[in-house]
Amino acid sequence: MLDRPTSYFGRYVFSEKVMRERLPKNVFEQLTNALNGGPQKLNIRIADVVAAAMKEWATSLGATHYAHWFHPRTELTAEKHMAFLSVDEKGTPLETFTGSELIQGEPDASSLPSGGMRSTFEARGYTAWDPTSPAFIIPTEKGGTLCIPSIFLSWDGTPLDMKMPLLKAITAIEERSLKLMRLFGNRGVRWVKVTVGAEQEFFLIDETLARRRPDIVLCGRTILGCPPPKGQQLEDHYFGAIHPRVLAYMDDVEIEMHKLGIAVKTRHDETAPCQFEFAPQFTEANLATDQNQIMMTLMKRIARHHNLRLLLHEKPFAGINGSGKHTNVSLLDSEGFNLLEPSNNQRRNVQFLAFLGALILGVSKYSSLLRASVASPGNMHRLGGFEAPPAIMSIYLGNTLTDVLDRLEEGFPEEIPTSGMMDLGLNKLPSIKKENSDRNRTAPLAFTGNKFEFRATGASQSIAGPLTMLLAIWAWGIEEITNRIESRLGSSDITDATLDVLRGVAKESANVRFEGNCYDESWHEEAVRRGLPIANTTPEALSYYLIPENRELLSNLGIMTDREITAYYETRLEQYIKTVDVEMAVMEDMIRRGILPSISKQITQEGNAFERAISLYDEDFECWRGQIRSLCETKEQLIKKLKELGQFRKKISETNLDESASLMTHDGLKLMNEIRALSDAAEAWISDDIQPYPPYRDLLVIQ
Repeated sequence: MLDRPTSYFGRYVFSEKVMRERLPKNVFEQLTNALNGGPQKLNIRIADVVAAAMKEWATSLGATHYAHWFHPRTELTAEKHMAFLSVDEKGTPLETFTGSELIQGEPDASSLPSGGMRSTFEARGYTAWDPTSPAFIIPTEKGGTLCIPSIFLSWDGTPLDMKMPLLKAITAIEERSLKLMRLFGNRGVRWVKVTVGAEQEFFLIDETLARRRPDIVLCGRTILGCPPPKGQQLEDHYFGAIHPRVLAYMDDVEIEMHKLGIAVKTRHDETAPCQFEFAPQFTEANLATDQNQIMMTLMKRIARHHNLRLLLHEKPFAGINGSGKHTNVSLLDSEGFNLLEPSNNQRRNVQFLAFLGALILGVSKYSSLLRASVASPGNMHRLGGFEAPPAIMSIYLGNTLTDVLDRLEEGFPEEIPTSGMMDLGLNKLPSIKKENSDRNRTAPLAFTGNKFEFRATGASQSIAGPLTMLLAIWAWGIEEITNRIESRLGSSDITDATLDVLRGVAKESANVRFEGNCYDESWHEEAVRRGLPIANTTPEALSYYLIPENRELLSNLGIMTDREITAYYETRLEQYIKTVDVEMAVMEDMIRRGILPSISKQITQEGNAFERAISLYDEDFECWRGQIRSLCETKEQLIKKLKELGQFRKKISETNLDESASLMTHDGLKLMNEIRALSDAAEAWISDDIQPYPPYRDLLVIQ
């Protein structure tokens, strides 16, 4: 019988429980006080004691190395492993780990994206321990590595990672949230924390087939491939019975995640064939970000053990759903109240409306920044298609809250029903709980009962980027609403002052609130009339970072300096250009080495059979002749287009960053689509025995 998850949950996490057991009481108290915002910073003496306890704990579980684990701007994680083992001058082996080694590391800062802030010869960089996220062990077959969550910065102190801006955004919103709560008389509340739950969508395909596809191996998606006879037309995969092979994989992933303190609450089949989802339990925002990165790494590693290939690309297959990472966000206070939970208590309900109004006010002013945060090479292929939200940022609140905002001018609205009961009309079945709003799966940002769900985040993205911008926008909204309420408190009580402010918010945010189908073409036309920013391409969306008011917002909140914002933009744009260029190179290679030779073989086979048929029968076989001619013309067109592609890539290499991005998007992607259309048309007529690559028909089936 397998052990219960509770018996090994958090085994490889240097958690508060472990620290309480292994640290001296006074050190534990000083450490926790510092983490909870106390006046004293961590000093080297405390760090030495923590490091010694951490090393003893880690080595007792088999760890042989430690690493400062950080989030560079590649959207991935990075680590430099250092051995605990050292040898003294007498040759005696020792296991050592000091407080200074815990606090700070020194990786190379020149070989990771910096947006031009670091030259190749400026190599010095630092990693610094982030004690707000617990250290953890990644075990291996012969030991393990103690991973220490860290920030990453250059020699001059400039952040070069995803975590530092996120931590600043978290601080900005938590401080402002506490100030707003004080206005409502919440004197006993000590802190407010951002809580996050990131639903991770992904594809699993057979590893043996994946290895035979250079595009999957090198790009994480298919560059070529005609549609299968059966895709998701029958809508029979969503919430279906999980394939035994996939279920075995999911079991192993969950066991390893439980050991690392990650509670997985949901697993299921997603809409597209071979598409699935994991959803973890909500936790504090910084920890949730780290845990999602750990989850993606574990999922990839464990997939190999099951002879499966994990695909986190936002659009690995054309013609079927892509994958997102729905980022659910809320606020929790020290008394255990969810600040986005509607209530029947009038004062608490007004407070709820204030926090809700703060976000929609922020999004109405800074929706372009939200759009920029989800701009990535892969997400451009996903946004606006199938179940992905469109490239227009809007908010769905549901009928109840929309009605509340619409009627605010008439005075205080009726109670907001937290839930009701839905009678199914059958005595044998119980009534079920009904939430106060439906779900709009087409909306980029939707209120879903007690949280906001940001659906536009890409599956492969670190949630740090989108979360940083969302929290920055919300922090501005909270500060703005707080200031407006304070200016009215002299002549009104808190309830009347807040409702008066919210009347203005309802009017100001009308442009970004939409309750309908965001896929409908009429919404795009309506969004233009409302003056909402619309960016259908990644370079367009990334350019929103450079809008003066967006730069001013991030600078004023202390999240990024103006120089850092420019570097962040350039890093993202460079990532886009390089990604598309690699895809072009892979496409060219696959066509030359696989598709063109297979067309020749098919023409030869068909030609020989055709000549034989002509010799046996007195028939013209015009359709057959036309098909052979079509294959010949397709090959000629492909050769011509490949020549164009080579010339285009050479041209790109000679242009600057912004011009390259523009050319890639408007000319390069068009050329790639033309080449793919020709290749896919040829693939449809190539026999199985000479197919150069496994087709969609085989890839989208778990054997």
